[in-house]
Amino acid sequence: MPELPEVETVKRGLTPAMEGTRVTRLELRRGDLRFPFPDAFADRVSGRTIVGLGRRAKYLLVDLDDGNTLISHLGMSGSFRIEEDRIEEGAASGMPGEFHHARSKDEKHDHVVFHLEGTSGPRRVVYNDPRRFGFMDMVGRADLAAHPFFRDLGPEPTGNELSAAYLAERFRDKAQPLKSALLDQKNIAGLGNIYVCEALWRAHLSPIRAAGTLVTATGRPKAQLDLLVASIRDVIADAIAAGGSSLRDHIQTDGSLGYFQHSFSAYDRESQACRTPGCGGTVARIVQAGRSTFYCATCQKLARSKSEKPGEQHGL
Repeated sequence: MPELPEVETVKRGLTPAMEGTRVTRLELRRGDLRFPFPDAFADRVSGRTIVGLGRRAKYLLVDLDDGNTLISHLGMSGSFRIEEDRIEEGAASGMPGEFHHARSKDEKHDHVVFHLEGTSGPRRVVYNDPRRFGFMDMVGRADLAAHPFFRDLGPEPTGNELSAAYLAERFRDKAQPLKSALLDQKNIAGLGNIYVCEALWRAHLSPIRAAGTLVTATGRPKAQLDLLVASIRDVIADAIAAGGSSLRDHIQTDGSLGYFQHSFSAYDRESQACRTPGCGGTVARIVQAGRSTFYCATCQKLARSKSEKPGEQHGL
């Protein structure tokens, strides 16, 4: 499933093609995706001008001139394809986003088509989704924060709200494993398995360490929590700059693949040498809550309490 950097890449790819255009027609080629489309969805979008595109966590947001926002989630295999109206004359089409295996261009999986008119002429933006795990919804912009998809989300990992002090408040006295706490969207919005593994490796923190051990008895963040916040910001920024991670099914709007996967230091590197200079350890894989976790048990050491015996730190 696409993570935040991939969705951000898709948003940036779609913005020049969609922002400021008028939707002359929204074509729905089926009645549902993962969920049914909203009532009168096509009629409510057709005729509207797209005033901006945004992103919240892993959701793509399309703001319309009537105050409504179209919400889109890519699910497992969803992608957008941009087609200029001149395509029948040989103009190329493109796809925004970054995935390892090229996403489908099979027209039988084209479920939603935005017919657009802009200053550069007509074009189409096509939503293709073979597995149909993606979905679209509509909500008034003023009501977006209260929508069930968003009302419980934590701050963005790139925003000013995310700080060591904020996480100390969320993690205080928590025995929950650190990785699980970071994947909890109520704590931080948009973080997924890949980038949590990478951020923990950069911060040299064990994924199975209790989240509360990064907070002092008085509720203040330890230095390691400051380092973790910085690592989260850096890994997300690096992934966005690289265009996301080319994993299963992700592709950009221009059809190219991302390159951040070549920079992975932990994720999907089981049995390979740790990239921390002078570490000498090996990346291991464990399973936490049904998800694969990749980490180096040598440099991502678990803080040992007085009651622990040597060799018990990782439970392996």
